[in-house]
Amino acid sequence: MILEPQRESFDGMDGGICYLNCAYMAPQLRASVAAGEQALSRRSRPWEISASDFFEEPEESRRLFARLVGGDPDGVAIVPSASYGIAVAARNVRTGPGRKMIVLEEEFPSNYYAWAELAASTGAQLETVRRPADEDWTSEVLKRLDERVDVVALPNCHWTDGSLVDLERVGEEVRRAGAALVVDATQSAGAHPLDVRRVRPDFLVAAAYKWLLGPYGVAFLWAAEERREGSPIEHNWINRRGSEDFSGLAGYAAGFQPGARRYDAGERSNFILLPMANAALRQLLAWGVKNISETLGTLTDLAEEGALRLGLRPVPRGRRVRHMIGLRLPSGGAAEVAGRLARQGVFVSARGTCLRVSPHLYNTREDVLRLLDALSRVLRQQSATRR
Repeated sequence: MILEPQRESFDGMDGGICYLNCAYMAPQLRASVAAGEQALSRRSRPWEISASDFFEEPEESRRLFARLVGGDPDGVAIVPSASYGIAVAARNVRTGPGRKMIVLEEEFPSNYYAWAELAASTGAQLETVRRPADEDWTSEVLKRLDERVDVVALPNCHWTDGSLVDLERVGEEVRRAGAALVVDATQSAGAHPLDVRRVRPDFLVAAAYKWLLGPYGVAFLWAAEERREGSPIEHNWINRRGSEDFSGLAGYAAGFQPGARRYDAGERSNFILLPMANAALRQLLAWGVKNISETLGTLTDLAEEGALRLGLRPVPRGRRVRHMIGLRLPSGGAAEVAGRLARQGVFVSARGTCLRVSPHLYNTREDVLRLLDALSRVLRQQSATRR
């Protein structure tokens, strides 16, 4: 279902800004701002915060995120960032000399550095899948799978241009190879249909401040059932068994809270950020991720058509997610072009050789047409300057 524009649902979107940059950072929903203001006011009165409040909001977060990705609440851990979740995954996989781990070329650093360090410390090889000329990442990844692979660390789409990785196909082959699948869904969860029951990753992480429309400093980690008895990267009081009883905390419990809760970061019961994140998750569920994806696809398709007329090389519809598109400039200079667009009140990102266009429900066809018109002028000016 194509949704109506929802600009009024977002705070700060009044005025003439043309913001096509959700993959950078989402504007906050008015509902999230209201939840944050209420939570901040309450935090000023700590005598109103009871022991149960340390647990109730996080449990609601687990329920909401689990619904969004098709999982169960026991599989959800609350962490501060995607890199934290990837670090948990790296701590709980096995590899060694003569073994391999796979990442994409130009992968986002949060899903690279942990694997590079693990390779260096274990003697495993970190193998990079080169960017395919036809944008078919899925086929390129599948070519690399063999009995030596221990870990495949992937996004659902490449963060620079939205080019797609078919995680269901890859997941099936990764399991057949006996390897672990670790997914960074930061650039897809909330805007691209994703079901962990079908993908079956070992670990999946998503930061909240992009397509989950949440605040900066919150992320969610989902762990497969067989991965919920692993080792956390920190030990804190709240992820231990019986931590609901504050009078018994000095008893130093040996066991953990059930499920993936053992991976929760310390101070996960953020009394300001979690209410904001939960308000956003509720709104995403009300809109429906499939509906969001289809609606945003009408805008990226329009951007693709216009970019072709301007002589650019967009990632084609069949090779990308619906909510994001990369436009490659034949003469380069993406950062310069993005800067000139910003001075006209049109905001996209320069990522590698691409202009990354990433709308959300606050955008309309008129925004995309405004981008294309401004881009046409900038490209003409750039061409004239180079002559």
